[in-house]
Amino acid sequence: MHGSSRIYAVAAGLPVAADRGSGQAAAGKGRALCPGISRAAARRGKVLPRRAHRPDRAPLTSISGNASNLLSNADYFDKETKKQLYLDIYDDSMWLINLIENMLSVTRLEEGRMNLNISVELVDDVIQEALRHVDRKKDEHTITVEHEDELLLARMDSRLIVQMVINLVDNAIKYTQKGSHIDIRTGREGKNAVISVADDGPGISDEMKEHIFETFYTGTNKIADSRRSLGLGLALCKSIVNVHGGEIKVSDAHPHGAVFQFTLPAGEVYLYEQTTDTGCGR
Repeated sequence: MHGSSRIYAVAAGLPVAADRGSGQAAAGKGRALCPGISRAAARRGKVLPRRAHRPDRAPLTSISGNASNLLSNADYFDKETKKQLYLDIYDDSMWLINLIENMLSVTRLEEGRMNLNISVELVDDVIQEALRHVDRKKDEHTITVEHEDELLLARMDSRLIVQMVINLVDNAIKYTQKGSHIDIRTGREGKNAVISVADDGPGISDEMKEHIFETFYTGTNKIADSRRSLGLGLALCKSIVNVHGGEIKVSDAHPHGAVFQFTLPAGEVYLYEQTTDTGCGR
């Protein structure tokens, strides 16, 4: 693809305060984590499936356990051990924050309770903002951005599209090994702005492609660092694209990997020339 290309040198994110409460009790109650989810959604069984209550490594239990370890035994740990425990607390905290944000967003979008603030935005600005908030493990990958047109505009709720790009890039980070390449490309096709996120990971089977945008679908692919996934990020992406009147699809990258592509209505900026009456009667 022609156009400009950037390679980002990325840095770790900011620390997040961890909850010192009893992790085991909270982890067993899905609705306690997300009080903003409506009872109607809970009755539909679309909030938290049974398997989501038993993740491979309950994050609240991990946070409270690591925090307790640091409080009780910090004097006996070397610098590297402490750093690893802090990183584990940070990772589990971010996982919970993303889980809650995604669950609330999916529910609000499905119930039509989210007000959209549609405006014409520069696509590159939205992507730049998203890259500032993706998983801290982005520094283990090479992320590039390519634009056919650096001034490409699209009509969108920028807050939602930022969240969507974050989900797609985080997804690529989770399912590819260290050192992988993640390529974000933008362009225009007719009346649509087209944005894609591609990786060179193991790819996605045809069977999984049919269900991958369903809520809570996790398939058989393993996350690269063996952490858990509840299958919410891609369902949210589909909900966001739908309310914008766009489409999202997944295809194969070559020679291997996956490409997620979505469309938004392209935006236009019209310039009007203002003329002034000189009073000369001409």
